[in-house]
Amino acid sequence: MSTESGELLGIDPVELRFPFELNKQISCTLQLTNKTDKQVAFKVKTTSPKKYCVRPNNSMVVPRSKADIVVTMQAQWDAPPYMHCKDKFLVQSAIMAKEIMSKEVTGDMFTKDSGNIVDEVKLKVVYTAPSSSQSEGFEDGNLGSLSYQEETKEPKESEKIISEVNLFYINIVKLYLLKILGVVLLHLKYSYLKSDQICSVSNPFA
Repeated sequence: MSTESGELLGIDPVELRFPFELNKQISCTLQLTNKTDKQVAFKVKTTSPKKYCVRPNNSMVVPRSKADIVVTMQAQWDAPPYMHCKDKFLVQSAIMAKEIMSKEVTGDMFTKDSGNIVDEVKLKVVYTAPSSSQSEGFEDGNLGSLSYQEETKEPKESEKIISEVNLFYINIVKLYLLKILGVVLLHLKYSYLKSDQICSVSNPFA
């Protein structure tokens, strides 16, 4: 948990870790801890707002309490190179008067013009390997991954094409050999008949 001086809210964990899988929504949880005697409002921002859904996006943490935030990453069709993610999150917090309700918290309360002292904590996103049970399901194809289906389908198609080509050439070779055999047999028959005629002429008393 982050405990640096000057931070209004403790944040756990200090980075968002997603067990990455293709074509699947993935969620992780942030826990905000208010150890002060003041009411602290917060707002969560990200560099990729279309990619993530944050609930709640902004709210209030009462004194000496905790609040959970669920961050959901939308299903991704492609994996980034080397599973490295450049997305970042920013958690802004500011002390609010006790009469302000959670539903009254807005983004304007965290700007420089608001007059509030705003604390900011940056969080990075890390992609991790799925758990062992999820990995087994992925290897069996139970998750219906598009990439997995394509990878398993292509070898089967290629093997089928190769077998058909091989069969075609084998049949051609067979026909060619049969043709050669026919010519050889015909030649042998002709040679036998010719030699028999020669023997009959040279030996009239035979």
